[in-house]
Amino acid sequence: MTPRGWILLLVLAALTIGAYALGVTDLLSIEAVKARRGELLALVASHPLSSGAVFLVVYAAVVALSLPAASVMTLLGGFLFGTLVGGILAVVAATSGAIVLFLVARSSLGGPLRQRAGPLAERVAGKFRDNAFEYLLFMRIVPLFPFFAVNIVPALLGVGLRTFALATLLGILPGTFIYAHLGRELGAIASLSDLVSANVLFALTLLGLVALLPAAYRLWKSRRSGPAALVAILCVAVPAAGGGAGAGRALAADLAQVMAKGGFAALGPSPDDR
Repeated sequence: MTPRGWILLLVLAALTIGAYALGVTDLLSIEAVKARRGELLALVASHPLSSGAVFLVVYAAVVALSLPAASVMTLLGGFLFGTLVGGILAVVAATSGAIVLFLVARSSLGGPLRQRAGPLAERVAGKFRDNAFEYLLFMRIVPLFPFFAVNIVPALLGVGLRTFALATLLGILPGTFIYAHLGRELGAIASLSDLVSANVLFALTLLGLVALLPAAYRLWKSRRSGPAALVAILCVAVPAAGGGAGAGRALAADLAQVMAKGGFAALGPSPDDR
């Protein structure tokens, strides 16, 4: 790790520890934000431009420091600035914060880890990079993956900044605007877990799977395990999207049968197609 990488990592760690020590996460909890929503509305009404700039900076810092307050910030943006402006501010801020964390992780940890990784790990990383945009788009659209993890892992795998930034920007659009719209009724929100219905989650999962179709097609054309990878993704996505644990178990059982009959190759093209 270079001295610059060490410095960036230490600064980010110090800021994160400081934020927790100062109780920033408590100030950005749904209860605290609801309690002060009247004051915040008055502040935005009197200073709209500066309030928007402060909101953007605070939101970006929340994401860069991996504080568990991004959802609350999105709701607050919709409440204070409306669905459109609040959603745009949230998308820009979240993408900016994600890029900061991505760059810090890449410069401090990405290089050393890739140098120490064995041939198998490098092959896995290479396969991810080959379809990085689609994989990242899926992980951003479907709210199953921790946001901070999706900021760090691509940096460790050597994904390019442009690919990461574009997939993040596009992938968070649907969920961000949904939350910004829900934030208009901030006072009526009791719990974050009650915000997104099973139908919305199912729709986001389907949208994420659509984003994977180009990668699945390329894998299919390469005569490798593309179809099996898609089935494996479905095993995770269906129960989480509201299909129930039974559907996930059924898909997993089908995959197990395929493996028993000949592995992933059984899902590939037939000999006549080659």
